[in-house]
Amino acid sequence: MASQPLRALAGLVIAAAAGIVPAPGASAATTYRAASDGAAIVASAKIDAHTYDVTVRTPAIGDDEKMRVMLPKGWSRTAKRTWPVVYAYQGGNDDYLSWVRGSQITTLAAEYDTIVVLPSGGANGGYTDWYNYGKGGTPKWETFHTQEVMQLIERNFRADKRRAAVGVSSGGQGAMTYAARHPGMYRYAASFSGILHLTEPGLPALLMFQGLNFDFDPFRVWGVPVVNEKNWEAHDPYVLAANLRGTGLYVSSGLTGLPGPYDPDPNDLRGDILGALGEALVGSTANAFVSKVMALRIPITTHLYIGGWHNWKYWRPELATAWPLMMKALGAKKIA
Repeated sequence: MASQPLRALAGLVIAAAAGIVPAPGASAATTYRAASDGAAIVASAKIDAHTYDVTVRTPAIGDDEKMRVMLPKGWSRTAKRTWPVVYAYQGGNDDYLSWVRGSQITTLAAEYDTIVVLPSGGANGGYTDWYNYGKGGTPKWETFHTQEVMQLIERNFRADKRRAAVGVSSGGQGAMTYAARHPGMYRYAASFSGILHLTEPGLPALLMFQGLNFDFDPFRVWGVPVVNEKNWEAHDPYVLAANLRGTGLYVSSGLTGLPGPYDPDPNDLRGDILGALGEALVGSTANAFVSKVMALRIPITTHLYIGGWHNWKYWRPELATAWPLMMKALGAKKIA
């Protein structure tokens, strides 16, 4: 007869083969609950006492994707209470750990009674379910973020529906787009240097050109500009601005592409040029978006600065300013 340890080992092997993994902070017998569409957590790695890197097998993307989950002090899987959540979205051509490398979010997360989730956004993911010439199908980044990830966090990590979204660059676009497309999903949405007027004249052509430079078919994301204009408009925070009434808003961006107090970096001339041009581009859209929101008499906190380029040197101070506003909206307390 097999010994008790051998039976336990065999059980773990069978569970792993079935795609079931033990949940953090729980016994080996406790497993993760799947999302409604079958998306499932298939692995987790403990980084420290309050931090896990989680692997999700996702039908929406058709592959495995990572996310970092930061849990507050006092969190317990078996707690009777739940916690609010901040979803922090990465910029394009980066990864889910960009917030950890670029910002002080780990420190801020440890100071407040909230869960923080850093989900993968893919390379040039666009924070949308790709149009794919009208055929739909994968990748479905919006479905991944607003359905699969949220369900997995709420079903397995004691998260509730008090949510905030914050993003940098294309992640800022994602945070504001999701908030506008899903009214009431987030209590607060913050964008640092995000494109907030997707259909601003001339911008779609520039985005398509940029996509070609990154060696992928950019028309798959939102469709062909003008030809598929309705789909572009359906994902444009400027067009959808009225839907943001009742959501706390924070928008920051440089406006001109001129050097600011943290520029230039003489060791990265290419980064300087791209950062300058990129910030001037997003600044124009941020300015238009803010004007539209204010015309609608929707409250918004803004910091639109004259000089400053497209990088973390500017986004770190914005995060420091926006974070307590998000915490207040979520009802998250500072941990003594």
